[in-house]
Amino acid sequence: MSESSIKIENVVASTKLAEEFDLTVIESELEGAEYNKQKFPGLVYRVSDPKAAFLVFTSGKVVCTGAKNVADVHTVIGNMAKKLNGIGITTIENPQITVQNIVASADLHTILNLNAIAIGLGLENIEYEPEQFPGLVYRIDVPKVVVLIFSSGKLVVTGGKSPEDCEKGVEVVRRQLDNMGLL
Repeated sequence: MSESSIKIENVVASTKLAEEFDLTVIESELEGAEYNKQKFPGLVYRVSDPKAAFLVFTSGKVVCTGAKNVADVHTVIGNMAKKLNGIGITTIENPQITVQNIVASADLHTILNLNAIAIGLGLENIEYEPEQFPGLVYRIDVPKVVVLIFSSGKLVVTGGKSPEDCEKGVEVVRRQLDNMGLL
């Protein structure tokens, strides 16, 4: 299976950019920033190149979501720090960035029998209730990811901390389905 078999859909990462933020000041200075304390405790700020969104909190913590790869996360967080510095807000140099979750998709290019898969994988690691949700939910221990398996052969991997985790999760599913003669 080639490395390009998965497509990263979303990378969620967090960091601390300052000891604290005055979100009202940031909202007034950054074009397009949205802050409504009654609705949500953080400020929402979207950027377009590369595309991502930020949740900025008074604690100085920032969550970045919507990036399509880990390199983009580092780029947009760096750009965000520069923007904040540009409006007179001092940020932490070289902040520690933690990838919290990667969501990726893959395609096995075959129609799958989810009932047979549910029986074959055993009930302890899966949830399959077709009247509730059309996919089978498979929790894998190593790597620690959750793979949604659809009858169309499409997979969604979530919970990975690296693209490799997602890649390995798809590999585990492919190997198990192959071993059960269901591919």
